[in-house]
Order: sequence, then C-alpha cells, then structure tokens
Amino acid sequence: MSLKIRLTRGGAKKRPYYRIVVAESRFARDGRFVEHIGTYNPMLGRDDPKRVTFDTERAKHWLKMGATPSDRVAYFFSKEGLCAAPVRREQTKQDKPKAKAQERMKAQADAAAKAAETPAQ
Repeated sequence: MSLKIRLTRGGAKKRPYYRIVVAESRFARDGRFVEHIGTYNPMLGRDDPKRVTFDTERAKHWLKMGATPSDRVAYFFSKEGLCAAPVRREQTKQDKPKAKAQERMKAQADAAAKAAETPAQ
C-alpha cells in the first residue's frame, strides 16, 4: 500500500478549494482517502495565515509511516520544516525560439557582420 499526501479539489467552478489528504496512490484524485489533515485555499492572499492550514503532528506521523507528499504539498511542508523542498527543474524549452527561427536569426547576424566588414564605396 503506497500512501501519498496530496490535494483533492473542491469548491465551485473557477473558485478552487483543496483539502490535504492522505490517500493510497492508486485511488482517484477526489476519491477515497485515509485521513484529511488540512486545507489549501488559493483564492486567499499569499500572506493570509488561512491560505494553507494542516495538522503538523498528523503530517509528521504520516511522513514517518512512509507517505510521500506531492510536489505542492512538499512545498507547503518545507515552509514548516517537515521535509525538504522539491527540486524545481530549469525550463529550457521556452527560453529559445524554435530551430528554424534560430537559423534565420543566425543568417541575419552573419549577413549583418559581412556587410559591416565590407567598406561602403
């Protein structure tokens, strides 16, 4: 039985509200769970103390029992010092244009450099 500490979605359309639950990994996102340990309301401001609330003792218990938190929950727990912060991967795909656009830009730069080398008469 592989346990996960993750979020289940509630609330209305475009008004999300999440519960932090301990569930088996094979259960549906909003399906059956073992225990409800907290809440997350993204509609509140970042500095609002009610934005993320959870029972620290129960979270420690489930982490000790081998439950693995999802990335978002691990981030919440890391702010309380319960576990290490998840590693954020560097996004490299969106930094640069596509391959053909890069070739065009290189060709334009080469043409500009060649035009600068030849003296104007």
